[in-house]
Amino acid sequence: MRRLLSVENLTLLSILLGAGAGILKPELMKELKIVGDVFLNLLKMIIVPLVFTSVFIAMLGLGDIARFRDVGLKTVAYYVTTTAFSVLAGLVLVNLLQPGKGLDINLPSDSVEVGRLSFEDVLWSIIPSNPVESFAEGRVLQIIFFSVLLGLATLSISKDKREHVFALFDGLNDGLINLTRWIIKLTPVGVFALVGFMVADLGLSVFLSLWKYALTVTLGLLIHAFVTLPLLGYLLGRYNPYAYFLKVREAVLLAFSTASSAATLPVSMQVAEEKAGVRKETAGFVLPLGATINMDGTALYESVAAVFIANVYGINLELYQMVMIFITATLASIGAAAIPGAGLIMLTLVLSSVGIPLEGIALIVAVDRFLDMLRTSINVWGDLNGARIIDRFVRG
Repeated sequence: MRRLLSVENLTLLSILLGAGAGILKPELMKELKIVGDVFLNLLKMIIVPLVFTSVFIAMLGLGDIARFRDVGLKTVAYYVTTTAFSVLAGLVLVNLLQPGKGLDINLPSDSVEVGRLSFEDVLWSIIPSNPVESFAEGRVLQIIFFSVLLGLATLSISKDKREHVFALFDGLNDGLINLTRWIIKLTPVGVFALVGFMVADLGLSVFLSLWKYALTVTLGLLIHAFVTLPLLGYLLGRYNPYAYFLKVREAVLLAFSTASSAATLPVSMQVAEEKAGVRKETAGFVLPLGATINMDGTALYESVAAVFIANVYGINLELYQMVMIFITATLASIGAAAIPGAGLIMLTLVLSSVGIPLEGIALIVAVDRFLDMLRTSINVWGDLNGARIIDRFVRG
């Protein structure tokens, strides 16, 4: 019974009920839009503290500066590179296939216009002049930049003080993840209101393009999983990536079923050490860090979803806006908690970075559960490749 009443199943039911209510009771669903707005505000509420603590704890998890220079720097470089590759693949595919194009939704002009950004604007959107202001205004790129620098600086203080800081923020991070789980449990209610309003306001036609969106995301994830990551494994790790996949497939399949990198982590470490021959000390560092900051599949999904929603709303994204999506999706995925549905929370950051209405999230929730399972399995597969590649360089 508990499985039948899971958040995922209730969300699927709420999509159907919301669509039906939008058709039968359009005026009521328009009034209930405030419920969906509350849900969106709760999602936005958790973003800033969750990003900060997740990134900060990941940096402190390195142990010390020396370890960061050795294995840490290599691991972070690998993870950022693969995430960037995944986002780039997603942006290329979504611009080629253009899901959602032609389904223009009329919006007030001030909700879709975004000022042109110069190189200096992009630079200052990453480097904060006032971290407190960055936190208050939810500037995620600046928050991530500050979190990384603060984490590295904290690694250089005395061990006793560092342990106290780690204990404090690790506990805070756990509390925020619990709060995130609570918010995610409200997804069926929020989705019901958002989908109901969307159908009441726009009709069902807007959802007909979801198949093309889902195909774009799936195709991008498969290319990343079976072309990009294996190529990196072969060139950098000097191993047969497909034979390696067979050894660690248990973790990848578990990630697909649970949609949680964190829940899969113990199995990932076990198969990497016992079946794939990755050294324990390497797996013990690279895989937990990867479960925190390596979200290749999530980043790809966010980039595709952002452009899809923009297409549906009739927003023509220019090159500089694509660059902002690229940067934001790459860096925001670093702060995505390793729990089911967290990618949906991080999507609000990417949408906000280029002025795409957050209400567009209601368009993609119908297929989000399946895509969440698929992208999580890609996240874990990327972690496992990273462990094998880094292990080779550490050995050397």
